[in-house]
Order: sequence, then C-alpha cells, then structure tokens
Amino acid sequence: MDYAETSTDIISCVEFNHDGDLLATGDKGGRVVIFQGDPNSKNSIPRRGEYNVYSTFQSHEPEFDYLKSLEIEEKINKIRWLKRKNPAHFLLSTNDKTIKLWKVSERDKKVEGYNTKEENGAIRDPACITSLRVPTIKPMELMVEASPRRIFANAHTYHINSISVNSDQETYLSADDLRINLWHLEITDQSFNIVDIKPTNMEELTEVITAAEFHPAECNVLVYSSSKGTIRLCDMRSAALCDQHSKLFEEPEDPTNRSFFSEIISSISDVKLSNSGRYMISRDYLSVKVWDLQMETKPIECYPVHEYLRSKLCSLYENDCIFDKFECCWSGNDSAIMTGSYNNFFRVFDRTTKRDLTLEAARDIAKPKTLLKPRKVCTGGKRKKDEISVDCLDFNKKILHTAWHPSENVVAVAATNNLFLFQDKL
Repeated sequence: MDYAETSTDIISCVEFNHDGDLLATGDKGGRVVIFQGDPNSKNSIPRRGEYNVYSTFQSHEPEFDYLKSLEIEEKINKIRWLKRKNPAHFLLSTNDKTIKLWKVSERDKKVEGYNTKEENGAIRDPACITSLRVPTIKPMELMVEASPRRIFANAHTYHINSISVNSDQETYLSADDLRINLWHLEITDQSFNIVDIKPTNMEELTEVITAAEFHPAECNVLVYSSSKGTIRLCDMRSAALCDQHSKLFEEPEDPTNRSFFSEIISSISDVKLSNSGRYMISRDYLSVKVWDLQMETKPIECYPVHEYLRSKLCSLYENDCIFDKFECCWSGNDSAIMTGSYNNFFRVFDRTTKRDLTLEAARDIAKPKTLLKPRKVCTGGKRKKDEISVDCLDFNKKILHTAWHPSENVVAVAATNNLFLFQDKL
C-alpha cells in the first residue's frame, strides 16, 4: 500500500474564510492548520498570494464506539468558517461523528503586577501583601490560541459528509448518508432532523445523501445531492420535515453511454451553490455540471473532467478509484469552476470563454513564480511531445480537495499531503 495512503498528513479538506485572508486545511490525523495571507506579498506589485502558517491545533482525536465496537477516525471531513463578527475567528470542523466550534484568537499583551497572585499563577499569602498596585498591560510576542467553544455530538448514526453554515449565521446543517440535521450554533444538546431518507426496511435502501449545502442568501433554502445523480432543493418554510423536495434536478441518462458502471459514475460527489445564489455545480465521476436553480430538467453547462477515463472504468472499479469523491468549487465571481483529477492534475473551466485548462500540482514545479504549463492527455495512437498517455497516469495521486479565494485569482490545491497555492499571472 502506498505510504501516503496511511499517513496522517493527508489533507482531507481545504477552506478559505470569507475575506480570503485565512486558509484552513484539515488532515487525516485530526489536525487543523490555518494559513494567513502574508501582508507584504499583498501590498507588493504585482500582488503575490503568499500564505504563512498562522495556527495549528489538534481538532479531533481517535475515538472508540463501545456499543458498536467501531473505531471513529479522527480525520477532518469538512471545515466551514463563520463570518467574522469580532477580532476572533470561528470555524466548524467535523469528523465522521462529532462537530466542533473553534475560536481562534490572538494575544499580544499580558497583564503583569497582580496583587493576589504571582506571575506564574501561584496564589500569594494575603499576609505578605503590604501594598496595592495597579496591574499593568505589557506587550508580548503574538500568540494565536485555538479553543473549542462548543461540541455538537451524538446526533448522527452514519458518517457526517457535509456541514454548511446558514446565511443567518445562527444555524447550520450537518448531513450524513441518510439524514440532515439543523443545529443552532448556541445549542449543543439538540438538533432538528430536517431530511430523513432512511427506508423503514434497510434492504430497500437505494440511495444515500452525498453532500448538502445552504443557499448563500436565502436562509430557508438548502440543496442536497444523492448517489443516484439527483439534487433536491428543499424549502424549510413549506414543511418542517423536508422529505418532500421543492425541486428535483436530474439529467436523463444518455442511452448510448449506458454501461455496467453507469449508476456508480452518475453518483454526485459534491454540490456547490454559486456565490450569487443563482446557479449550482455538481460533480460526478467524469464531469462537472452547472445548473440554473430556475431550471430542473437539465444542466445549462456540462464540462467533461477526464472523459478519457471512460474506457478505463473497469480497472478503476477494480482498484476502487471509481468511488473517489472529488470536490468542486466556484471562483469568487462565479465565472470559473475548478475540480480535481488524477496524476495530481486539476481542471479549471472558464464559463465565459468556454476554455478549459489542465494543470499539474507537482513537487518539481513547486518553486515560487514558476509558470504552470497546461497538460494534455492523449488516448491511443501517436503521442505528441508534451502529452502524457492515459496509460501512464498515476491513480494514487489524486486531487480531491480544492478551494478558490473569494475575491482574488488565488487557488489552493491539496495533493495528498502537500498544499499548493497558485495565482493567476495577470
């Protein structure tokens, strides 16, 4: 087995905060690392999108469920930032079972000259206190502290695959294979079940929930995708339990492409609403589709990510790669889409010009200011000089997690246990 596959350093999620100044990554070992934009690189001309480590903390520990004799991995499945309301930052992180709300704050001053205790915190004998003094505030080296403020546990029977903060910034959802729960950020001991697709008889189970997200502006609207290739839009105003969806987005299957693998590759691994709230993208195994929320019948755009793998589905099934869950993301102005592929390739699609790029996140090009060369994959026949053959692709190197800066052309790409930051040369 590939060493990287067992390593705790494998990055399992990447997320910019709302102004793009901070970038958080979670990994298989339950750690969260936060990077901060370098102020010098922001003010330089041309601007350079450089980030430095800001804070690292252990978010989740491995646990054991004694009732079910199951180990619960510490791996961070998702991180979501809350909008900033004061000098501190807040983020939610989750593993398979437990969601935590973390506060990340800075301390650059300390209090000296206490009356009742020593500087090391030891309590002084009141008999020794002869005079009262006013404590003074002294500058100290900057410390970034992460502290858990809330722990939301015991609400999911199955593995949590999504969390999403509502636009009201008071509630959030968490989704597992069969249910979606609604939480209030202040209340840890109860959540409200808003979607439940669990059949009475589990033998009749035909689909699972794969991703869920709140609308960016309408706090009553959420969408969730399924392993059957459908996306359901629910309106919490129409009913408390959203088992009856308001809209169902589904593209009828092209009979010419019908194969043994059709159902597996039509499963949607990620769904993301656009920043404007008008569109959404869904990622299945071979493509990214753009949907208009006003039109359920078919997507308005479809971008093939790695169509050349269609002939390789049999071996991808045998090595389990066909079950890989690729994420997708929007650029800040919704004009471009990014998602990952194999061989450390990631794809960028420009919706305006319909141009698409295949770029590689690799160690040997990871020198600052290196220009990325677009990569091309050829299928059969003669291979041109700068092309790579589909048979030479490395399926152990996969880019599942990517993030786009909310206002600049800076992207973060997680390649196994390396985080790459790329910036548009413009």
